[in-house]
Amino acid sequence: MNSHLKKLENESIYIFREAYRSIKNISMLWSLGKDSNVMVWIAFKAFLGKIPFPLVHVDTGKKFKEMYDFRNKYEKKWNIKLIKGDCPPVEEIDPSLPPAARSAARKTEGLKKILKTYQFKGVVAGIRRDEQGTRAKERIFSPRDESGKWDVKNQPPEFWDQSNFNYPDKVHIRIHPLLSWTEIDIWQYIKDQKIPIVDLYFSKNGKRYRSLGDKDITSPVNSNAKNLDEIISELKITKVSERSGRVMDHEQEDVFERLRTKGYM
Repeated sequence: MNSHLKKLENESIYIFREAYRSIKNISMLWSLGKDSNVMVWIAFKAFLGKIPFPLVHVDTGKKFKEMYDFRNKYEKKWNIKLIKGDCPPVEEIDPSLPPAARSAARKTEGLKKILKTYQFKGVVAGIRRDEQGTRAKERIFSPRDESGKWDVKNQPPEFWDQSNFNYPDKVHIRIHPLLSWTEIDIWQYIKDQKIPIVDLYFSKNGKRYRSLGDKDITSPVNSNAKNLDEIISELKITKVSERSGRVMDHEQEDVFERLRTKGYM
């Protein structure tokens, strides 16, 4: 492993351990995507092969079959404790949202239900700052109010390794161990560590997925990258956005920030 990836890995391990030490009841979101699988891999390293808290899959019921097959296989192979939570129907979601964003927002309500049921005070999520403009505003340890809302204009300062964990009981903290990673970092780490991923990321008939979501609101991009080396080479020259295949990112300019402020991952 090169020094850059080792530094990122060490920082992420530190974040995991600090979260587990400082927050009394935490869980980790597992979306089944590339970032999420890297996060699980690092968690195994942070806790010497046994993750001491549950993973959570907020299931919309609309994922690709390959994703469900992957989940079922690695839930057993990795011997993880997995909480599977469902989401409310789209009819119960804010009708002012455009269609794809409204569909995606089901995950927010599904997560709220899980938080209420299990009383988690910390939720580890695999977001990165380079992935989307609103996520670039995040903190490593980010408080959410009792309804799951994120106040993007009033975030706590973070100085080096100093973070605030002293919040009211109704507040939970989102933990982001991959925040400083880039898309290429993720793929280089997957290659270095031989981390399993869903094969939808590899090109078939000139198309592949760069970001995995619900099958009815996620599209592949044009690509001939059939293996990890080709994906990494492609990313070094592409000008296409990572989330270009996410329908909701094209609906309204502010839609992603609207979702995030309401508690979206």
